[in-house]
Amino acid sequence: MEFREYTKFDAVGIADLIKKGEISPIEVLEEAITRTEKINPKINAVITKMYEEAKDSIVQGLPDGPFKGVPIMLKDILQLYKGVKYTLGSKLFKDYISDIDSEYVKRLKKAGFVIMGKTNVPEFGLMGVTEPEYFGPARNPWNLEYTPGGSSGGSATTVAAGLVPLATGNDGGGSIRIPSSCCGLFGLKPSRGRTPNGPTEGEVWMGLVVQHVLTRSVRDSALVLDLTHGAEPGSPYEIKEPNYSYYEAIQTPPKRLRIAFSVDMPLGGKLHPACKNAVLQTAKILEDLGHIVEEERPELSYEELAQSYVVGMFGEVNFFLKRAEKLLNKRIKRSDVEDTTWLISRIGEAVPIWKASWAKFVWDSAARIMGQFHQKYDLYMTPTMSYPPAKIGELTPSDMEKKIVSLIESLRAEKLSFVVKSFEKLAYRQLSRMPFTQLANQTGQPAMSVPLFMTKNSNLPIGVHFMAKFGDEITLLKLAAQLEKAKPWFDRTPDI
Repeated sequence: MEFREYTKFDAVGIADLIKKGEISPIEVLEEAITRTEKINPKINAVITKMYEEAKDSIVQGLPDGPFKGVPIMLKDILQLYKGVKYTLGSKLFKDYISDIDSEYVKRLKKAGFVIMGKTNVPEFGLMGVTEPEYFGPARNPWNLEYTPGGSSGGSATTVAAGLVPLATGNDGGGSIRIPSSCCGLFGLKPSRGRTPNGPTEGEVWMGLVVQHVLTRSVRDSALVLDLTHGAEPGSPYEIKEPNYSYYEAIQTPPKRLRIAFSVDMPLGGKLHPACKNAVLQTAKILEDLGHIVEEERPELSYEELAQSYVVGMFGEVNFFLKRAEKLLNKRIKRSDVEDTTWLISRIGEAVPIWKASWAKFVWDSAARIMGQFHQKYDLYMTPTMSYPPAKIGELTPSDMEKKIVSLIESLRAEKLSFVVKSFEKLAYRQLSRMPFTQLANQTGQPAMSVPLFMTKNSNLPIGVHFMAKFGDEITLLKLAAQLEKAKPWFDRTPDI
């Protein structure tokens, strides 16, 4: 395979070439390694190279799965690979080696994928940008001065830059969809429980987090979901299994859909014209395709949803660091983690226990409202983000916010409550740039970002966001495949 041809194929296309004997898995891997060695120094996306493990998997014989021989990168959060570093983007875990494969990784291996590296993430996946202090920022291949988003930013960058045809992610507030929007990729977040989190986790972040991939083509996403969905022993619940193949189902267009859309900002503030226009232009495309499109949005308490999301983050980070102390057999101190992480954890000490129950109540109430909303509308469309990708460093904590961390060192947990509002301002500053995606995590619904547009001046990708009723990934995938045909994006790649 010539150097120029590698990026002309998606994962399904590469697998087909291998199956026909036109190229071998080792030749594909060597091309992926060549591109990684050439491009990764520019984008800082791959933090753990697994070239030897990848070669060994080929030599030992790959499973005869649909993706036999196709290279893939793993996000370095929740997706463990036995014998390989598992850092979660933090110096705290810089020497930690996993002694197991996660269930999701096992299913990828069974599908025939060749896992060749792990990707850059913000520390513990907490930010919507990928700028960990220990590893440094991942950079958007469309413009290296800009972020690829987060927390699956490293994965998005490897795919957009053509290192691999697809990479894994997970999504607890937009972490697949936000970087997909920033990097011009297709990003599907499945329904809660659709893909496995085990064996070490059940519900992650109170049920917010789900596993899947970031891809250039819709069919890659559909086929991976075919091969990875389903409960595992000990799963907290089992979602209804589809009686069809996602991959086969997207070969036919969806029925005539009723689609609601909104360009209102959930938390107030200004929506960038490019993001607004992307939704309005998509509405026109959808109408031309025969769908019914109406401007409408669900009647939700968006302020409560934002507050409950932040409250959940406080408690989860505090609890995670307590778990980490047992796992690493050490007492964690401030210098072990980033200032923002330490601040979130310390505030978590001050949040009353009942707040977690309140947060879940808010999410469950929103799920009920959305369930009623989808009695009338098949899908709900918004921008994926309120602004195009931010510049590197634009959304990281300011010096003043960092000083708050020094202040709380002298305070007892019960005296921290006044700090919470200060930090909420920081959290809302992040949420104001990406206020649309968290709802689907809170309600458990499937959602996707579709890479339909680019900004005119800066030539950065703009995603359009869709939500479907719980369990209805197939409607999203069918529509995405229809949009992919109507307004193709696969051949639109950055010059890097």
